[in-house]
Amino acid sequence: MKRVLLIAVNAKYIHSNPAVYSLKAYAQAALENLNVEIDIAEYTINQNTENILADIYRRKPDIAAFSCYIWNWNTIQGLLPEIPKLLPETKLWLGGPEVSFHAEKILEQYSYLDGIMVGEGEQTFTELVRFYQTEEGSLLDIKGLVLPTGRTPVRELTDMNRLPFLYKDLERFANRIIYYESQRGCPFRCAYCLSAIDKSVRLRDLDTVKQELQFFLDHKVSQVKFIDRTFNCNAVHALSIWRYLLENDNGVTNFHFEIAADLMTEEELDILKQMRPGLIQLEIGVQSTNEKTLHAINRYMSLEHLQQVVARIHSFHNIHQHLDLIAGLPYEDYDSFVTSFNDVYAMKPQQLQLGFLKVLKGSPIEERAEEYGIVYNSRPPYEVLYSKWLPYDDVLRLKGIEEMVELYYNSCQFTHTLPVLEQEFTSAFAMYDALSQYYEEKGYYVNTPARAYRYQVLLEFAEAKAPARKELYAQLLTFDMYLRENLKSRPSFSPVWQQNEKEKEQIRAFYRQEAQKPQYLEGYEGYQPQQLMKMTHIEYFTYSVWEENTEMTQMSEKVTVLFDYQKRNPLTYDAAYYLI
Repeated sequence: MKRVLLIAVNAKYIHSNPAVYSLKAYAQAALENLNVEIDIAEYTINQNTENILADIYRRKPDIAAFSCYIWNWNTIQGLLPEIPKLLPETKLWLGGPEVSFHAEKILEQYSYLDGIMVGEGEQTFTELVRFYQTEEGSLLDIKGLVLPTGRTPVRELTDMNRLPFLYKDLERFANRIIYYESQRGCPFRCAYCLSAIDKSVRLRDLDTVKQELQFFLDHKVSQVKFIDRTFNCNAVHALSIWRYLLENDNGVTNFHFEIAADLMTEEELDILKQMRPGLIQLEIGVQSTNEKTLHAINRYMSLEHLQQVVARIHSFHNIHQHLDLIAGLPYEDYDSFVTSFNDVYAMKPQQLQLGFLKVLKGSPIEERAEEYGIVYNSRPPYEVLYSKWLPYDDVLRLKGIEEMVELYYNSCQFTHTLPVLEQEFTSAFAMYDALSQYYEEKGYYVNTPARAYRYQVLLEFAEAKAPARKELYAQLLTFDMYLRENLKSRPSFSPVWQQNEKEKEQIRAFYRQEAQKPQYLEGYEGYQPQQLMKMTHIEYFTYSVWEENTEMTQMSEKVTVLFDYQKRNPLTYDAAYYLI
Protein backbone atom coordinates (compact mmCIF):
# COMPACT_ATOMS: atom_id res chain seq x y z
CA MET A 1 0.00 0.00 0.00
CA LYS A 2 1.35 3.40 -1.00
CA ARG A 3 1.27 6.18 1.58
CA VAL A 4 0.62 9.58 0.01
CA LEU A 5 1.03 12.78 2.00
CA LEU A 6 -0.41 16.10 0.81
CA ILE A 7 1.41 18.90 2.62
CA ALA A 8 -0.06 22.38 3.23
CA VAL A 9 1.76 25.20 5.01
CA ASN A 10 -0.80 27.85 5.88
CA ALA A 11 -0.26 31.49 6.81
CA LYS A 12 -2.16 31.12 10.10
CA TYR A 13 -3.75 28.34 12.13
CA ILE A 14 -7.27 29.63 11.40
CA HIS A 15 -6.65 29.13 7.67
CA SER A 16 -6.97 25.84 5.84
CA ASN A 17 -5.92 24.75 2.36
CA PRO A 18 -8.93 23.75 0.24
CA ALA A 19 -6.65 22.63 -2.62
CA VAL A 20 -5.20 19.64 -0.76
CA TYR A 21 -8.62 18.63 0.55
CA SER A 22 -10.01 18.77 -2.98
CA LEU A 23 -7.16 16.65 -4.34
CA LYS A 24 -7.63 14.07 -1.62
CA ALA A 25 -11.42 13.88 -1.95
CA TYR A 26 -11.30 13.63 -5.74
CA ALA A 27 -8.57 10.96 -5.76
CA GLN A 28 -10.17 8.84 -3.03
CA ALA A 29 -13.48 8.80 -4.91
CA ALA A 30 -11.76 7.76 -8.14
CA LEU A 31 -9.37 5.24 -6.59
CA GLU A 32 -11.62 3.62 -4.00
CA ASN A 33 -10.81 0.15 -5.35
CA LEU A 34 -7.05 0.65 -5.00
CA ASN A 35 -5.15 0.00 -1.80
CA VAL A 36 -3.86 3.55 -1.30
CA GLU A 37 -3.67 5.78 1.78
CA ILE A 38 -3.90 9.54 1.23
CA ASP A 39 -3.36 11.80 4.21
CA ILE A 40 -3.10 15.55 4.73
CA ALA A 41 -0.55 17.34 6.90
CA GLU A 42 -1.20 21.01 7.65
CA TYR A 43 1.33 23.33 9.27
CA THR A 44 1.81 27.10 9.48
CA ILE A 45 4.63 29.38 8.37
CA ASN A 46 5.14 30.31 12.03
CA GLN A 47 6.16 26.78 13.02
CA ASN A 48 9.78 25.79 13.34
CA THR A 49 10.86 24.08 10.10
CA GLU A 50 12.72 21.41 12.08
CA ASN A 51 9.47 20.45 13.78
CA ILE A 52 7.67 20.29 10.43
CA LEU A 53 10.48 18.19 8.99
CA ALA A 54 10.36 15.81 11.96
CA ASP A 55 6.62 15.34 11.58
CA ILE A 56 6.91 14.57 7.86
CA TYR A 57 9.70 12.08 8.62
CA ARG A 58 7.58 10.27 11.24
CA ARG A 59 4.78 9.84 8.70
CA LYS A 60 7.25 8.21 6.23
CA PRO A 61 5.25 8.82 3.05
CA ASP A 62 6.02 7.02 -0.19
CA ILE A 63 4.89 10.16 -2.03
CA ALA A 64 5.02 13.69 -0.61
CA ALA A 65 3.35 16.57 -2.47
CA PHE A 66 3.62 20.22 -1.38
CA SER A 67 0.95 22.83 -2.15
CA CYS A 68 2.96 25.97 -2.99
CA TYR A 69 1.88 29.62 -2.71
CA ILE A 70 3.64 32.94 -2.23
CA TRP A 71 2.99 32.89 1.52
CA ASN A 72 4.59 29.47 2.12
CA TRP A 73 7.25 29.15 -0.57
CA ASN A 74 10.06 30.42 1.69
CA THR A 75 9.17 27.79 4.31
CA ILE A 76 8.89 25.02 1.73
CA GLN A 77 12.25 25.96 0.24
CA GLY A 78 13.75 25.47 3.69
CA LEU A 79 12.26 21.96 3.87
CA LEU A 80 12.91 20.63 0.36
CA PRO A 81 16.69 20.00 0.59
CA GLU A 82 16.34 18.07 3.85
CA ILE A 83 13.61 15.61 2.92
CA PRO A 84 15.70 13.53 0.47
CA LYS A 85 18.41 13.20 3.14
CA LEU A 86 15.95 11.67 5.61
CA LEU A 87 13.54 9.98 3.19
CA PRO A 88 15.62 9.10 0.11
CA GLU A 89 12.97 6.72 -1.28
CA THR A 90 10.12 9.23 -1.05
CA LYS A 91 8.85 10.62 -4.34
CA LEU A 92 8.80 14.41 -4.03
CA TRP A 93 6.27 16.52 -5.96
CA LEU A 94 5.20 20.15 -5.99
CA GLY A 95 2.03 21.88 -7.17
CA GLY A 96 0.24 25.20 -6.87
CA PRO A 97 0.50 28.68 -8.43
CA GLU A 98 3.92 29.47 -7.00
CA VAL A 99 5.60 26.66 -8.96
CA SER A 100 3.40 26.42 -12.05
CA PHE A 101 4.80 29.20 -14.21
CA HIS A 102 8.57 28.76 -13.91
CA ALA A 103 8.53 25.03 -13.28
CA GLU A 104 11.59 24.20 -15.39
CA LYS A 105 13.77 26.62 -13.40
CA ILE A 106 12.58 25.10 -10.13
CA LEU A 107 13.39 21.58 -11.35
CA GLU A 108 16.88 22.77 -12.27
CA GLN A 109 17.30 24.28 -8.81
CA TYR A 110 16.04 21.18 -6.99
CA SER A 111 17.31 18.29 -9.06
CA TYR A 112 15.96 15.68 -6.63
CA LEU A 113 12.33 16.64 -7.34
CA ASP A 114 10.37 14.03 -9.28
CA GLY A 115 8.19 16.64 -10.93
CA ILE A 116 5.70 19.48 -10.68
CA MET A 117 1.94 19.37 -11.23
CA VAL A 118 0.72 22.46 -13.11
CA GLY A 119 -2.80 23.77 -13.58
CA GLU A 120 -5.87 22.38 -11.86
CA GLY A 121 -4.64 19.28 -10.11
CA GLU A 122 -7.53 17.01 -9.13
CA GLN A 123 -7.37 14.66 -12.14
CA THR A 124 -3.60 15.02 -12.52
CA PHE A 125 -2.99 14.04 -8.89
CA THR A 126 -5.40 11.12 -9.20
CA GLU A 127 -3.57 9.73 -12.21
CA LEU A 128 -0.22 10.28 -10.51
CA VAL A 129 -1.29 8.26 -7.46
CA ARG A 130 -2.71 5.51 -9.69
CA PHE A 131 0.60 5.34 -11.58
CA TYR A 132 2.65 4.85 -8.42
CA GLN A 133 0.18 2.38 -6.96
CA THR A 134 -0.25 0.17 -10.03
CA GLU A 135 3.18 0.77 -11.60
CA GLU A 136 1.46 0.68 -14.98
CA GLY A 137 2.02 3.10 -17.84
CA SER A 138 4.35 6.08 -17.80
CA LEU A 139 4.48 9.53 -16.25
CA LEU A 140 4.63 10.85 -19.81
CA ASP A 141 1.05 9.64 -20.28
CA ILE A 142 -0.23 11.95 -17.51
CA LYS A 143 -1.29 15.42 -18.63
CA GLY A 144 -0.39 18.48 -16.59
CA LEU A 145 3.11 17.50 -15.44
CA VAL A 146 6.49 19.14 -15.76
CA LEU A 147 9.19 16.47 -15.48
CA PRO A 148 12.98 16.76 -15.52
CA THR A 149 12.73 15.46 -19.10
CA GLY A 150 10.11 18.03 -20.18
CA ARG A 151 6.40 18.82 -20.14
CA THR A 152 3.49 16.52 -20.78
CA PRO A 153 0.37 17.80 -22.62
CA VAL A 154 -1.72 20.52 -20.97
CA ARG A 155 -4.49 19.30 -18.69
CA GLU A 156 -8.00 20.36 -19.66
CA LEU A 157 -10.01 22.43 -17.18
CA THR A 158 -11.95 20.61 -14.48
CA ASP A 159 -15.71 20.12 -14.59
CA MET A 160 -16.87 21.85 -11.39
CA ASN A 161 -19.67 19.35 -10.95
CA ARG A 162 -17.23 16.44 -10.67
CA LEU A 163 -15.60 17.91 -7.57
CA PRO A 164 -16.61 16.21 -4.28
CA PHE A 165 -17.80 18.22 -1.28
CA LEU A 166 -14.85 18.77 1.07
CA TYR A 167 -16.45 19.24 4.46
CA LYS A 168 -18.45 16.14 5.38
CA ASP A 169 -16.36 15.93 8.55
CA LEU A 170 -16.14 19.36 10.21
CA GLU A 171 -14.09 18.32 13.25
CA ARG A 172 -10.85 19.03 11.44
CA PHE A 173 -12.02 22.58 10.74
CA ALA A 174 -13.06 23.53 14.25
CA ASN A 175 -12.15 27.21 14.94
CA ARG A 176 -10.95 27.64 11.37
CA ILE A 177 -12.28 29.47 8.33
CA ILE A 178 -14.22 27.31 5.88
CA TYR A 179 -13.30 28.04 2.25
CA TYR A 180 -15.81 27.22 -0.47
CA GLU A 181 -15.90 27.63 -4.25
CA SER A 182 -19.01 27.74 -6.38
CA GLN A 183 -17.12 28.73 -9.54
CA ARG A 184 -13.66 28.78 -11.06
CA GLY A 185 -12.12 31.24 -13.47
CA CYS A 186 -12.72 34.97 -13.93
CA PRO A 187 -14.03 36.96 -16.92
CA PHE A 188 -11.61 39.81 -16.28
CA ARG A 189 -7.91 40.12 -17.04
CA CYS A 190 -6.53 42.21 -14.17
CA ALA A 191 -2.82 42.42 -14.92
CA TYR A 192 -1.65 41.71 -11.36
CA CYS A 193 -3.79 38.59 -10.91
CA LEU A 194 -3.22 34.97 -11.95
CA SER A 195 -6.92 34.67 -12.75
CA ALA A 196 -6.14 36.80 -15.81
CA ILE A 197 -4.67 33.69 -17.41
CA ASP A 198 -7.99 31.85 -17.56
CA LYS A 199 -11.00 33.91 -18.65
CA SER A 200 -13.41 30.99 -18.70
CA VAL A 201 -15.88 30.88 -15.81
CA ARG A 202 -17.18 27.45 -14.79
CA LEU A 203 -20.13 27.29 -12.40
CA ARG A 204 -21.03 24.55 -9.97
CA ASP A 205 -24.59 23.29 -10.28
CA LEU A 206 -26.83 25.54 -8.18
CA ASP A 207 -28.80 22.69 -6.63
CA THR A 208 -25.52 21.14 -5.48
CA VAL A 209 -24.31 24.48 -4.14
CA LYS A 210 -27.50 24.97 -2.15
CA GLN A 211 -27.26 21.49 -0.63
CA GLU A 212 -23.67 22.16 0.42
CA LEU A 213 -24.49 25.60 1.84
CA GLN A 214 -27.33 24.03 3.79
CA PHE A 215 -24.79 21.67 5.36
CA PHE A 216 -22.90 24.70 6.70
CA LEU A 217 -26.13 26.31 7.86
CA ASP A 218 -27.31 23.15 9.61
CA HIS A 219 -24.00 22.86 11.46
CA LYS A 220 -23.95 26.60 12.26
CA VAL A 221 -20.32 27.12 11.22
CA SER A 222 -19.17 30.63 12.07
CA GLN A 223 -17.88 31.74 8.66
CA VAL A 224 -17.81 30.46 5.09
CA LYS A 225 -15.46 32.31 2.76
CA PHE A 226 -16.22 31.97 -0.93
CA ILE A 227 -12.99 31.85 -2.94
CA ASP A 228 -14.73 32.63 -6.24
CA ARG A 229 -12.63 35.33 -7.90
CA THR A 230 -15.57 37.59 -8.87
CA PHE A 231 -18.64 36.07 -7.27
CA ASN A 232 -21.24 38.25 -9.02
CA CYS A 233 -19.82 38.01 -12.54
CA ASN A 234 -22.84 35.83 -13.33
CA ALA A 235 -25.88 37.65 -11.95
CA VAL A 236 -28.23 34.64 -12.10
CA HIS A 237 -25.76 32.48 -10.15
CA ALA A 238 -25.12 35.17 -7.52
CA LEU A 239 -28.78 36.08 -7.08
CA SER A 240 -29.80 32.47 -6.62
CA ILE A 241 -27.20 31.91 -3.88
CA TRP A 242 -27.90 35.19 -2.08
CA ARG A 243 -31.64 34.56 -2.19
CA TYR A 244 -31.11 31.08 -0.76
CA LEU A 245 -29.01 32.45 2.11
CA LEU A 246 -31.63 35.09 2.83
CA GLU A 247 -34.41 32.50 2.98
CA ASN A 248 -32.41 29.95 5.02
CA ASP A 249 -30.41 32.19 7.36
CA ASN A 250 -29.63 30.40 10.64
CA GLY A 251 -28.87 33.61 12.52
CA VAL A 252 -25.22 32.61 13.08
CA THR A 253 -23.21 31.88 9.93
CA ASN A 254 -21.42 34.67 8.06
CA PHE A 255 -20.65 34.35 4.33
CA HIS A 256 -17.81 36.30 2.70
CA PHE A 257 -17.84 37.19 -1.02
CA GLU A 258 -15.38 38.96 -3.31
CA ILE A 259 -17.42 41.00 -5.78
CA ALA A 260 -17.22 43.66 -8.48
CA ALA A 261 -19.41 46.45 -7.11
CA ASP A 262 -19.78 48.12 -10.50
CA LEU A 263 -21.59 44.98 -11.78
CA MET A 264 -24.21 45.13 -9.02
CA THR A 265 -27.81 45.26 -10.22
CA GLU A 266 -30.91 46.72 -8.57
CA GLU A 267 -32.26 43.22 -8.01
CA GLU A 268 -29.07 42.19 -6.21
CA LEU A 269 -29.14 45.33 -4.08
CA ASP A 270 -32.74 44.64 -3.14
CA ILE A 271 -31.75 41.16 -1.90
CA LEU A 272 -28.79 42.52 0.06
CA LYS A 273 -30.95 45.14 1.75
CA GLN A 274 -33.13 42.43 3.29
CA MET A 275 -30.31 40.43 4.88
CA ARG A 276 -29.68 40.05 8.58
CA PRO A 277 -26.86 42.31 9.81
CA GLY A 278 -23.74 40.14 9.70
CA LEU A 279 -25.16 37.47 7.35
CA ILE A 280 -22.75 38.42 4.57
CA GLN A 281 -19.70 40.58 4.07
CA LEU A 282 -18.35 41.91 0.80
CA GLU A 283 -14.79 42.47 -0.38
CA ILE A 284 -14.49 44.94 -3.25
CA GLY A 285 -11.25 45.46 -5.14
CA VAL A 286 -11.11 49.12 -6.16
CA GLN A 287 -7.27 49.10 -6.44
CA SER A 288 -7.06 52.69 -7.80
CA THR A 289 -9.26 55.57 -8.91
CA ASN A 290 -6.72 56.76 -11.48
CA GLU A 291 -8.29 56.02 -14.89
CA LYS A 292 -4.93 55.66 -16.64
CA THR A 293 -3.81 53.18 -14.00
CA LEU A 294 -7.02 51.18 -14.27
CA HIS A 295 -6.65 51.02 -18.05
CA ALA A 296 -3.04 49.80 -17.74
CA ILE A 297 -4.06 46.92 -15.46
CA ASN A 298 -7.05 45.97 -17.62
CA ARG A 299 -9.73 47.11 -15.20
CA TYR A 300 -12.66 48.91 -16.76
CA MET A 301 -15.30 50.18 -14.39
CA SER A 302 -17.48 53.17 -13.71
CA LEU A 303 -16.09 54.76 -10.56
CA GLU A 304 -19.27 56.79 -10.18
CA HIS A 305 -21.43 53.65 -10.27
CA LEU A 306 -19.10 51.90 -7.81
CA GLN A 307 -19.37 54.82 -5.39
CA GLN A 308 -23.15 54.79 -5.69
CA VAL A 309 -23.35 51.05 -5.02
CA VAL A 310 -21.03 51.22 -1.99
CA ALA A 311 -23.06 54.13 -0.61
CA ARG A 312 -26.31 52.24 -1.14
CA ILE A 313 -24.99 49.17 0.67
CA HIS A 314 -23.61 51.37 3.45
CA SER A 315 -27.08 52.87 3.91
CA PHE A 316 -28.50 49.40 4.62
CA HIS A 317 -26.45 49.18 7.86
CA ASN A 318 -26.32 45.38 7.59
CA ILE A 319 -23.28 44.47 5.46
CA HIS A 320 -19.58 44.74 6.26
CA GLN A 321 -17.73 46.21 3.25
CA HIS A 322 -13.99 45.69 2.76
CA LEU A 323 -12.46 47.87 0.04
CA ASP A 324 -8.97 47.26 -1.39
CA LEU A 325 -6.31 49.60 -2.78
CA ILE A 326 -2.98 48.60 -4.33
CA ALA A 327 0.08 50.88 -4.20
CA GLY A 328 2.78 50.56 -6.84
CA LEU A 329 0.60 50.14 -9.92
CA PRO A 330 1.58 51.66 -13.29
CA TYR A 331 1.03 55.44 -13.65
CA GLU A 332 0.18 55.86 -9.96
CA ASP A 333 2.62 58.23 -8.27
CA TYR A 334 2.40 59.37 -4.66
CA ASP A 335 -0.01 62.23 -5.31
CA SER A 336 -2.23 60.01 -7.43
CA PHE A 337 -2.32 57.39 -4.68
CA VAL A 338 -3.27 60.07 -2.16
CA THR A 339 -6.27 60.87 -4.36
CA SER A 340 -7.18 57.17 -4.67
CA PHE A 341 -6.94 56.76 -0.91
CA ASN A 342 -9.14 59.75 -0.13
CA ASP A 343 -11.67 58.68 -2.77
CA VAL A 344 -12.03 55.22 -1.25
CA TYR A 345 -11.88 56.44 2.35
CA ALA A 346 -14.78 58.77 1.61
CA MET A 347 -16.88 55.68 0.79
CA LYS A 348 -16.69 54.76 4.52
CA PRO A 349 -15.98 51.03 4.26
CA GLN A 350 -15.72 49.02 7.46
CA GLN A 351 -12.19 48.11 6.34
CA LEU A 352 -9.80 49.76 3.89
CA GLN A 353 -6.99 47.43 2.86
CA LEU A 354 -3.96 49.40 1.73
CA GLY A 355 -1.89 46.73 -0.03
CA PHE A 356 1.22 46.79 -2.21
CA LEU A 357 1.62 45.36 -5.68
CA LYS A 358 2.87 41.77 -5.73
CA VAL A 359 4.42 40.74 -9.04
CA LEU A 360 3.17 37.17 -9.24
CA LYS A 361 4.86 34.59 -11.42
CA GLY A 362 2.92 34.13 -14.62
CA SER A 363 0.88 37.31 -14.26
CA PRO A 364 0.68 39.88 -17.10
CA ILE A 365 2.29 42.52 -14.85
CA GLU A 366 5.38 40.31 -14.55
CA GLU A 367 5.78 40.36 -18.32
CA ARG A 368 5.68 44.18 -18.38
CA ALA A 369 7.56 44.88 -15.15
CA GLU A 370 10.67 46.10 -16.95
CA GLU A 371 8.63 48.33 -19.23
CA TYR A 372 6.95 49.94 -16.21
CA GLY A 373 10.17 50.21 -14.27
CA ILE A 374 8.70 48.04 -11.55
CA VAL A 375 11.42 46.61 -9.33
CA TYR A 376 10.25 44.06 -6.80
CA ASN A 377 11.61 41.82 -4.09
CA SER A 378 13.18 38.64 -5.46
CA ARG A 379 11.67 36.56 -2.65
CA PRO A 380 7.98 35.91 -1.99
CA PRO A 381 5.63 37.67 -1.87
CA TYR A 382 7.51 39.57 -4.64
CA GLU A 383 6.30 42.93 -3.35
CA VAL A 384 7.10 46.13 -5.24
CA LEU A 385 10.18 48.03 -4.06
CA TYR A 386 9.76 50.96 -6.44
CA SER A 387 8.49 51.83 -9.88
CA LYS A 388 8.95 54.48 -12.53
CA TRP A 389 6.34 56.55 -10.71
CA LEU A 390 6.79 55.60 -7.06
CA PRO A 391 10.31 55.73 -5.52
CA TYR A 392 11.27 53.53 -2.58
CA ASP A 393 11.12 56.51 -0.19
CA ASP A 394 7.43 56.89 -1.02
CA VAL A 395 6.83 53.16 -0.64
CA LEU A 396 8.31 53.32 2.86
CA ARG A 397 6.14 56.32 3.68
CA LEU A 398 3.04 54.44 2.50
CA LYS A 399 4.08 51.45 4.61
CA GLY A 400 3.87 53.61 7.70
CA ILE A 401 0.46 54.91 6.67
CA GLU A 402 -0.71 51.33 6.05
CA GLU A 403 0.17 50.47 9.66
CA MET A 404 -1.77 53.45 11.00
CA VAL A 405 -4.83 52.59 8.91
CA GLU A 406 -4.66 49.01 10.17
CA LEU A 407 -4.28 50.03 13.81
CA TYR A 408 -6.79 52.84 13.96
CA TYR A 409 -9.28 52.53 11.11
CA ASN A 410 -9.54 48.83 10.37
CA SER A 411 -9.70 47.89 14.04
CA CYS A 412 -13.08 49.71 14.19
CA GLN A 413 -12.13 50.81 17.72
CA PHE A 414 -12.03 54.58 17.07
CA THR A 415 -15.21 55.15 15.11
CA HIS A 416 -16.19 58.35 16.94
CA THR A 417 -12.73 59.80 17.50
CA LEU A 418 -11.37 59.57 13.95
CA PRO A 419 -14.13 61.51 12.12
CA VAL A 420 -13.60 64.46 14.49
CA LEU A 421 -9.81 64.27 14.37
CA GLU A 422 -9.89 64.27 10.56
CA GLN A 423 -11.36 67.78 10.72
CA GLU A 424 -8.00 69.02 12.01
CA PHE A 425 -6.33 68.03 8.70
CA THR A 426 -6.72 68.78 5.01
CA SER A 427 -7.71 65.17 4.29
CA ALA A 428 -7.99 61.73 5.86
CA PHE A 429 -4.74 60.70 4.18
CA ALA A 430 -2.95 63.72 5.69
CA MET A 431 -4.11 62.63 9.15
CA TYR A 432 -2.74 59.08 8.82
CA ASP A 433 0.47 60.42 7.27
CA ALA A 434 0.97 62.79 10.22
CA LEU A 435 0.12 60.04 12.70
CA SER A 436 2.68 57.71 11.09
CA GLN A 437 5.36 60.38 11.32
CA TYR A 438 4.39 61.02 14.95
CA TYR A 439 4.88 57.33 15.78
CA GLU A 440 8.28 57.37 14.09
CA GLU A 441 9.47 60.62 15.69
CA LYS A 442 8.40 59.53 19.18
CA GLY A 443 9.72 55.98 18.80
CA TYR A 444 6.34 54.50 19.66
CA TYR A 445 5.65 50.82 19.16
CA VAL A 446 3.26 49.68 16.46
CA ASN A 447 2.96 46.04 17.49
CA THR A 448 2.15 46.52 21.16
CA PRO A 449 -0.56 44.17 22.45
CA ALA A 450 -1.86 46.80 24.90
CA ARG A 451 -5.03 48.38 23.53
CA ALA A 452 -4.84 51.31 25.96
CA TYR A 453 -1.43 52.20 24.51
CA ARG A 454 -2.96 53.04 21.13
CA TYR A 455 -5.64 55.19 22.75
CA GLN A 456 -3.07 57.08 24.81
CA VAL A 457 -0.85 57.75 21.79
CA LEU A 458 -3.81 58.98 19.75
CA LEU A 459 -4.79 61.37 22.54
CA GLU A 460 -1.24 62.74 22.70
CA PHE A 461 -1.25 63.15 18.92
CA ALA A 462 -4.61 64.95 18.98
CA GLU A 463 -3.45 67.22 21.80
CA ALA A 464 -0.28 68.12 19.88
CA LYS A 465 -2.42 69.09 16.89
CA ALA A 466 -5.25 70.81 18.78
CA PRO A 467 -4.25 71.47 22.44
CA ALA A 468 -7.39 73.45 23.16
CA ARG A 469 -9.55 70.40 22.38
CA LYS A 470 -7.78 67.85 24.60
CA GLU A 471 -10.86 67.42 26.80
CA LEU A 472 -13.01 66.67 23.76
CA TYR A 473 -10.62 64.01 22.46
CA ALA A 474 -10.26 62.45 25.91
CA GLN A 475 -14.03 62.02 26.04
CA LEU A 476 -14.23 60.73 22.46
CA LEU A 477 -11.60 58.10 23.19
CA THR A 478 -13.29 57.16 26.45
CA PHE A 479 -16.57 56.71 24.62
CA ASP A 480 -14.91 54.56 21.93
CA MET A 481 -13.12 52.44 24.50
CA TYR A 482 -16.23 51.74 26.59
CA LEU A 483 -18.10 50.83 23.39
CA ARG A 484 -15.72 47.92 23.03
CA GLU A 485 -14.86 46.86 26.54
CA ASN A 486 -16.37 46.88 30.03
CA LEU A 487 -13.18 47.96 31.75
CA LYS A 488 -12.45 46.90 35.32
CA SER A 489 -10.54 50.12 35.90
CA ARG A 490 -10.82 53.46 34.15
CA PRO A 491 -8.27 54.22 31.43
CA SER A 492 -5.66 56.74 32.53
CA PHE A 493 -6.64 59.28 29.89
CA SER A 494 -10.35 59.35 30.83
CA PRO A 495 -11.77 62.42 32.59
CA VAL A 496 -12.20 61.76 36.29
CA TRP A 497 -15.73 62.58 37.40
CA GLN A 498 -16.33 63.17 41.07
CA GLN A 499 -19.77 61.73 41.70
CA ASN A 500 -21.71 63.45 44.41
CA GLU A 501 -23.96 61.49 46.73
CA LYS A 502 -27.04 62.46 44.74
CA GLU A 503 -25.58 61.05 41.51
CA LYS A 504 -24.52 57.84 43.25
CA GLU A 505 -28.03 57.32 44.57
CA GLN A 506 -29.50 58.03 41.13
CA ILE A 507 -27.34 55.25 39.66
CA ARG A 508 -28.30 52.80 42.42
CA ALA A 509 -31.97 53.67 41.92
CA PHE A 510 -31.62 53.18 38.16
CA TYR A 511 -30.28 49.64 38.58
CA ARG A 512 -32.94 48.78 41.16
CA GLN A 513 -35.58 49.86 38.66
CA GLU A 514 -33.96 47.90 35.81
CA ALA A 515 -33.84 44.75 37.97
CA GLN A 516 -37.55 45.03 38.72
CA LYS A 517 -38.97 46.36 35.45
CA PRO A 518 -36.31 46.85 32.75
CA GLN A 519 -36.63 49.79 30.43
CA TYR A 520 -33.18 49.46 28.85
CA LEU A 521 -31.62 46.16 29.98
CA GLU A 522 -33.93 43.55 28.53
CA GLY A 523 -32.50 40.05 28.66
CA TYR A 524 -30.99 40.49 32.13
CA GLU A 525 -33.98 39.07 33.99
CA GLY A 526 -33.07 37.38 37.27
CA TYR A 527 -29.97 39.47 37.97
CA GLN A 528 -29.63 41.58 41.07
CA PRO A 529 -28.96 45.37 40.85
CA GLN A 530 -25.33 44.89 41.98
CA GLN A 531 -24.80 42.27 39.26
CA LEU A 532 -26.29 44.55 36.61
CA MET A 533 -23.93 47.29 37.72
CA LYS A 534 -20.92 45.01 37.08
CA MET A 535 -22.20 43.65 33.76
CA THR A 536 -22.87 47.09 32.26
CA HIS A 537 -21.23 50.49 32.56
CA ILE A 538 -22.49 54.03 33.16
CA GLU A 539 -20.33 56.96 32.07
CA TYR A 540 -20.75 60.75 32.12
CA PHE A 541 -19.96 63.04 29.17
CA THR A 542 -20.06 66.76 28.63
CA TYR A 543 -19.70 66.58 24.84
CA SER A 544 -22.19 64.95 22.44
CA VAL A 545 -19.64 62.29 21.60
CA TRP A 546 -22.28 59.66 20.76
CA GLU A 547 -23.49 61.59 17.72
CA GLU A 548 -21.28 60.40 14.89
CA ASN A 549 -19.94 63.01 12.46
CA THR A 550 -21.66 65.97 14.14
CA GLU A 551 -20.18 69.20 15.41
CA MET A 552 -18.81 68.47 18.89
CA THR A 553 -20.11 71.26 21.09
CA GLN A 554 -19.72 71.31 24.85
CA MET A 555 -22.89 71.00 26.90
CA SER A 556 -23.66 72.78 30.10
CA GLU A 557 -24.64 69.62 31.96
CA LYS A 558 -23.27 66.12 32.20
CA VAL A 559 -25.11 63.51 30.15
CA THR A 560 -25.32 59.91 31.37
CA VAL A 561 -24.69 57.06 28.93
CA LEU A 562 -25.39 53.38 29.65
CA PHE A 563 -23.28 50.76 27.82
CA ASP A 564 -24.90 47.33 27.33
CA TYR A 565 -22.35 44.60 26.48
CA GLN A 566 -24.91 41.85 25.96
CA LYS A 567 -26.11 43.59 22.79
CA ARG A 568 -23.45 44.36 20.19
CA ASN A 569 -23.43 45.68 16.64
CA PRO A 570 -22.67 42.64 14.42
CA LEU A 571 -20.67 44.79 12.00
CA THR A 572 -18.49 46.75 14.44
CA TYR A 573 -18.88 44.71 17.67
CA ASP A 574 -19.69 47.96 19.50
CA ALA A 575 -21.84 47.64 22.60
CA ALA A 576 -25.34 49.07 22.53
CA TYR A 577 -25.63 52.37 24.39
CA TYR A 578 -28.46 54.52 25.69
CA LEU A 579 -28.82 58.06 27.00
CA ILE A 580 -30.46 57.78 30.43
